[in-house]
Amino acid sequence: MSDKKFFFFDIDGTIAVDIPRRVPESTKRTLNKLKENGHFVSIATGRMYVMTTEFCEQFGIENMVTDGGKGIVIDGNPNIEPLDHSMMLTLTKELDEKNIPWSVCIKNERKWYMKDDRFHNAMKDVIKFKNYMQTIIKEDLDIEKEKNIFKGFVFIDIETEKTIKSLENTTYTRYHSDYIIIEADDKSVGIKKIMDIMNINDKDVVVFGDNTNDIKMFRPEWTKIAMGNSVQQLKEIADFVTKDADDDGIEFACKYFGWID
Repeated sequence: MSDKKFFFFDIDGTIAVDIPRRVPESTKRTLNKLKENGHFVSIATGRMYVMTTEFCEQFGIENMVTDGGKGIVIDGNPNIEPLDHSMMLTLTKELDEKNIPWSVCIKNERKWYMKDDRFHNAMKDVIKFKNYMQTIIKEDLDIEKEKNIFKGFVFIDIETEKTIKSLENTTYTRYHSDYIIIEADDKSVGIKKIMDIMNINDKDVVVFGDNTNDIKMFRPEWTKIAMGNSVQQLKEIADFVTKDADDDGIEFACKYFGWID
């Protein structure tokens, strides 16, 4: 297929809308039609691999960029790298010194580990939906010995965040006023890995996104499509702004460019 495109879709706010997450029927149709037309379809998300697989199974999607660019999956075969260990060691030491509760994922699974119940108690009123993470209290949790950390969570408000020096050298995202998530924040890294493995040309890459954590994957050499509900910063660097995610935005863009009928 000479005009084959390689699509990388953000999940939350792009493919999925609302809480709990719902995928519009038009988006489901479009993803299936793209695959039928011979295009490569992949997710590109900050979510951990384990938090992405169930979602992708609904649509038969076997290609992913996960963990904010740290993980890639091609044809169902995952390769997930942990976060930088020295970064996590420095950060958690300072958090302990300042009595700020935190947790980490030390395996690619839906479990967050913590030394005591302070983080769990703080977060239980924030995370309203069930089955987000299983809490594991591990009193002897030693970050110096835990070499593989895939995600970190810190219960910290915006003002206190400014006082944590180690955060200056930490990659993290704030989705909520009460906590931050320690995660890689450059999905383009994972996309480039897939491009190298599959020998993909820049002109054939198409990225869809809606939020600030998609900015780094909106590279000038790729086709960049922002959802109508996107933040303004993303719209400003997009090649095309489509309709809202819950207003058939993905389908509208794919028809506009002729990728589907």
